[in-house]
Amino acid sequence: METPVFEEFDPASDCDCPGCVHWRRVLPRSANRTIGHPAAHRALVVAAAASAALGAAATTPALAAPPAPGRPGVPAGDEPDTPQGGKAPLHGPGGRPAKPAASVKAPATTRTEIINRAKKWIDAGVPYSMEAYWSDGYRQDCSGFVSMAWKLAGNEWTGSLNQYGERIAKEEMQPGDILLFHNPADPQKGSHVVLFGGWTDYTHTYYSAYEQTPPHARRQSTPYAYWSHSEKYLAYRYKGLAADTAGPQPATGGAKPVGTATPYPGAAYFGPGADNKYVTLLGQMLVSRGAGAYYTSGPGPRWSDADRKATEAFQRAQGWTGAAADGLPGPRTWELLATGAGRDIGVKAAGPTAPPAQPPAYPGRAMFRPGADNSYVTLLGRQLVKKGFGTSYPTGPGPRWGEAARRAVEAFQRSQGWRGGAADGYPGPETWRRLFS
Repeated sequence: METPVFEEFDPASDCDCPGCVHWRRVLPRSANRTIGHPAAHRALVVAAAASAALGAAATTPALAAPPAPGRPGVPAGDEPDTPQGGKAPLHGPGGRPAKPAASVKAPATTRTEIINRAKKWIDAGVPYSMEAYWSDGYRQDCSGFVSMAWKLAGNEWTGSLNQYGERIAKEEMQPGDILLFHNPADPQKGSHVVLFGGWTDYTHTYYSAYEQTPPHARRQSTPYAYWSHSEKYLAYRYKGLAADTAGPQPATGGAKPVGTATPYPGAAYFGPGADNKYVTLLGQMLVSRGAGAYYTSGPGPRWSDADRKATEAFQRAQGWTGAAADGLPGPRTWELLATGAGRDIGVKAAGPTAPPAQPPAYPGRAMFRPGADNSYVTLLGRQLVKKGFGTSYPTGPGPRWGEAARRAVEAFQRSQGWRGGAADGYPGPETWRRLFS
């Protein structure tokens, strides 16, 4: 699976974009040929055609090379392609098939075993690949990840995983179930599957998703059912599920609460401008106590308004008010989070803990091109200032798109961890959604 549109990363030298994958598969192998990016290949073809046309004194205009396909993770349009691997047997050493393709039989396993297998890939940071196979024989893409977690006898794909599950309703979901979207009309566009790890908030609007997606396997708080195509994801329960005497393993992992062994580092590690591992740990502890709805992506090391609001919600859940619920974690807040003591977010008496309101609809990329002059540019600028990214504006944001607005958007995108073309200063659908969340 290609990365969802909201996650950006720099591609490796062995490019996995749809174009490069296509040419690697269809072009014959030869000792004297090199495989370059399709954009370069097309450029050579067009140049040769133009040369031939000039030599023949043709009167027709030269053809322009079509634009190169977008880099993985960099939005090139409103809906990028999402190539994926197909059905395949397990692979052994050297990447060669080790067993015949699997039958449609679901071997027995438990919820605890499913989650534990998924965690092994996440802990190992298994890199995403549609063609490579991990040491356990499973393909390193989204469907290979679920095939591994469910311990299937082979590598399935989004078009066949449903054979091993039974449809369930949202209210029935438990750790080890999956959320599957297969696009039968165009399987390479949007299809994806994730493993459900448990709800992260009492409203059941966010859950802990275990998934294989570029650049590597991860677990993060995710809005139900997914960031995009949410209405098309279907919930399935594994047919071979056996009784789990130990009970399903908590989505937060382990018997001890997250952060138990980590003492409070001090107030200097939290607040505007902070960027360190303790901010990440704080976010993870907050999510495990019901604050998942405050995070549009997994907690990270850079302090954000989401961390402040989540901390404040937890403090208010303890009945604290005023300066005691300022959104900055002190020793007592940290102690309650690290030991699992106190009230979780979601207790009705705890005060406002509802998830953020839905952002205004994204108006489209054309509203933010050079020379644009409209109310959406003003709305964008005001939100950037509100979020603390307005330092590039010499005066208040206005309706005309300019360098000040572009630089402000770029600063916000970089705060999300995006780099390169993903932080170009032009707001796409995911930039807009995160900014207004």
